Amino acid sequence: MARGRGGGRHEAPRNGALTVFDAQALIALLLDEPAAGAVEGELRDPTRDSWISAINLAEIVDVMTRVFEQAPDDVLAALELLEAGGLEVVPVDGDLGMEAGRLHARFYDRRTSPLSMADCVALASAMSLNQPLATSDPPLAAAARAVGVVVLPLPDTRGRSPAS
Repeated sequence: MARGRGGGRHEAPRNGALTVFDAQALIALLLDEPAAGAVEGELRDPTRDSWISAINLAEIVDVMTRVFEQAPDDVLAALELLEAGGLEVVPVDGDLGMEAGRLHARFYDRRTSPLSMADCVALASAMSLNQPLATSDPPLAAAARAVGVVVLPLPDTRGRSPAS
């Protein structure tokens, strides 16, 4: 689990292109929410690699076990299957952590932009890789667009995608 590429944020994707996922995208897949089909399509696209940060992976384990009361071993088994299918887990180093902190300080607002630090790690990962970010989170999509990151908008649990 979480083998990653050790400093992979500076390495080129195997296929020349990739999609960075936030935690909610893979949670949607695991719960078969409206975004599941789009997420599965991205994961299966042979022309693109699929990456998620180790912090966002931790968020998936937390949310699936704490909020959705899934057995931890079942969650880990599902994530291991995704990794076996090609999902890369990207480690978070000091530079990525600093950038995530800067993004959080710039965009976080409790009422209008409730970004988590994990959201900002996903965004910092997409920025450093210069690759699209797949998310259903409107504040995260807005922050991504504000810093020039292409957003792959996914539908949320109600089927609504973040505004373009």
